[in-house]
Amino acid sequence: MVLLKTTEKNGSCFVRTDQLDGETDWKLRMAVPSTQALPSDQSLFNVRGSVFAEKPKKDIYHFIGRFTMSDGRENTKEDPLSVDNTMWANTVLASGTATGVVVYTGRETRSSMNTSSPRSKIGLVDLEINRLTKLLFLATILFSLILLSLKGFTGVWFIYFIRYIILFSYIIPISLRVNLDMGKMVYSWMIQRDRAIPGTVVRSSTIPEELGRVEYLLTDKTGTLTQNEMVFRKLHMGSVSFSQDSMTEVTAAVRQAFLSDSDQKQPSSLTSSRPRRSQREQLVECVKALALCHNVTPVVEEVEEREEGEEEGEVKMDDEEVVIFHSNTASTSRKISYQASSPDEIALVKWTESVGLTLIDRDLSSMTTEGPGGERDIYHILQLFPFTSERKRMGVILRHKGSGEITFYMKGADAVMTSIVHYSDWLDEEVNV
Repeated sequence: MVLLKTTEKNGSCFVRTDQLDGETDWKLRMAVPSTQALPSDQSLFNVRGSVFAEKPKKDIYHFIGRFTMSDGRENTKEDPLSVDNTMWANTVLASGTATGVVVYTGRETRSSMNTSSPRSKIGLVDLEINRLTKLLFLATILFSLILLSLKGFTGVWFIYFIRYIILFSYIIPISLRVNLDMGKMVYSWMIQRDRAIPGTVVRSSTIPEELGRVEYLLTDKTGTLTQNEMVFRKLHMGSVSFSQDSMTEVTAAVRQAFLSDSDQKQPSSLTSSRPRRSQREQLVECVKALALCHNVTPVVEEVEEREEGEEEGEVKMDDEEVVIFHSNTASTSRKISYQASSPDEIALVKWTESVGLTLIDRDLSSMTTEGPGGERDIYHILQLFPFTSERKRMGVILRHKGSGEITFYMKGADAVMTSIVHYSDWLDEEVNV
């Protein structure tokens, strides 16, 4: 489905694709700009438009199309379509509501084309038993032929041949397979009740013994093993590093920098005209880079909290005065959650929040951060360079609303950034290991 209009003013919405690709992170999707500018959803029924879409294919990460809208006066608007304007089948809208036009149906949907018949899993032990059974069957045929040749191929020799096969069939261990299946059931039961690995669920009772054959375990940095939960542990700046024990120094540096800027009533700009900045300025600028160079979108929720307080009231029962204390005090607090396509970026933004610099708002054109003292800085997004597997890095060009200063932030894989950043013995050693 191609998104035409959402409840958000900027046309954004979030979708969950865990039933399609297994990723639990929310994905940001955008409506077509021409239809998002319409005053209401009812206006979509008066639109004369068409969608040009590529032929159905299995790839769920790419889409090429074009949306054409005409007002009936020879004025035509064309908007390019990409995967950011789509919502595939079996995905769930996580926030707000959205209206769109269906492009693919039935077997042409991405989810249907990627569905295949599940293959039966078989372990190496079963394969070895099958191979052994075939060899024993051939041996049975061979022994039967030898005995038949000694007796002679006379009369009803084929009856004797069948008799010999039945006699030698006992060398094929049929009961072995039954015993193995019973053993696998016991293994599965013991794995699920093992206190050392709580929560383990055995989904296949045919291959539990394969765990004893594992020599290499290959996995990426996120996924099933990490449950998509990433935590920022250490910050290394070439000459100095900050671990969990020294994060208070980072918090103090950020607080001092932002509070000093607010006292001087100057925009929050830490970029100095000096050729070399101090270590504190570099540290704070690094925190700003991590808080601004990403694709994370904050979701703010107002949570109502009731505080226990005492208010005096009077109730008379049987001419006796009873004093009752009750509370009606309520307050609201702000809860910020982050959504992004990568748990790495969420971990970085959560870390900047823990040291005092919080991302509180983001849309297609701007980002807003909040410092330790509640001061807010607005940055206009001039250009965003998304991360790709070819570039292995991403970047963003921002302009500070107060000072007008333009800054380019970039981050990426160590192998790519080594040739861009200043030389560091530590980084060179880490990359070449």
